[in-house]
Amino acid sequence: MNRSILFLGGARSGKSRLAQAEAERGADPLTFIATAQAFDDEMTERIARHQADRGPRWRTVEAPLALAPAIRAAAPGTVLVDCLTLWLSNLMLGDHDIDAARAALVALVRHPPGRLILVSNEVGLGIVPETPLGRAFRDEAGRLNQAVAAAAAEVRFVAAGLSIALK
Repeated sequence: MNRSILFLGGARSGKSRLAQAEAERGADPLTFIATAQAFDDEMTERIARHQADRGPRWRTVEAPLALAPAIRAAAPGTVLVDCLTLWLSNLMLGDHDIDAARAALVALVRHPPGRLILVSNEVGLGIVPETPLGRAFRDEAGRLNQAVAAAAAEVRFVAAGLSIALK
């Protein structure tokens, strides 16, 4: 049975908060897979704040690149991945094989080893990015979100802290 949910929305839309609340209704253990990397003080503080908000019930695994293996290793229980667009940024900036990484992730979303909740940014609703890298990122994020949404059992779009079921 596919037990995967994708929360998709814009920046500060409330998608992470809603995804965490959904995860906490699931089975323990709770594993948070973080794709962010702390390259500056602001990001270090942001990560610490998010860890404190989750509390002691959560185990955090950092997986800025090797997302599929981290998901497999975290099962059983409930796994929350936040977020796919930061993971994609890491892949792109490191010149990794995006197609292979996306395929490995989509296979797990289609047949998750446990309950799997993913968070991703919808970046296609804004203006066309000015730079070639920005446009490439927007295009790759769109392809990633489409593939994950097609494989997920459930997809929720989040805006202004509210979600609507897309699937």
